[in-house]
Amino acid sequence: MARKSLVGVVADELLDRIIAGEFPPGASVPGELELSARHEVSRMTVREAMKTLEAQRILSVERGRGTFVNPLNRWASLEAVLRAASEGKNDASAAIQLIELRRMLETGACELAAGRISDADIQGLYGQLETMRLAHGNNDVAAFVEADLAFHDLILQASENVFVGVLFEPLHRILEKRRTETSKVPDIQAHAIGHHQTIVDALASRDPRRAREAMDAHMQQTLDDLKTYVLADRPA
Repeated sequence: MARKSLVGVVADELLDRIIAGEFPPGASVPGELELSARHEVSRMTVREAMKTLEAQRILSVERGRGTFVNPLNRWASLEAVLRAASEGKNDASAAIQLIELRRMLETGACELAAGRISDADIQGLYGQLETMRLAHGNNDVAAFVEADLAFHDLILQASENVFVGVLFEPLHRILEKRRTETSKVPDIQAHAIGHHQTIVDALASRDPRRAREAMDAHMQQTLDDLKTYVLADRPA
């Protein structure tokens, strides 16, 4: 693996501090002199690092005032947004927005899959569903999450839309983390099993509308469960 440039190192470390909440949205970041002293690099290196983050719309430069952190919804780097969503302080908002994104993409993918899915894939979905049931009974969260992710991946593949898979690939790491967190709750597992059963039955019927509605209901239940069981006890 190639060594990261000094510009990349400085940009990454400043982004880490932003994600950690040291510089929240609207806050100004340190100037070139302070950052160059901290990282023991030239002011030119710091300037290029800041330009990198500005190009990704993580930072905004206001002439005569300074450099400020933009709100997350203005960032233009998917990698940076995913890092913020998995490591940042605004966890509740990121978790909800991730489900909103999944809802937009997965309901459509499920609708497409209903007209394209093979008998072998249907059996594969029933197999993953049975694995989820066994894992639920054995309180095996890791196995439950693995089967859950595999179930959804199979539907994305069955949609036969290459763009869906490409869009979802960067989300896998954060999805696994989120699923592990929510799947620790037995009631959430039980709800997921019921909805997965409805989804695979709809796909087996080859009815696109039924499949879309089944996935949409699952996404709504996922959102409701997140708010009820996971986010309710967290400070606002």
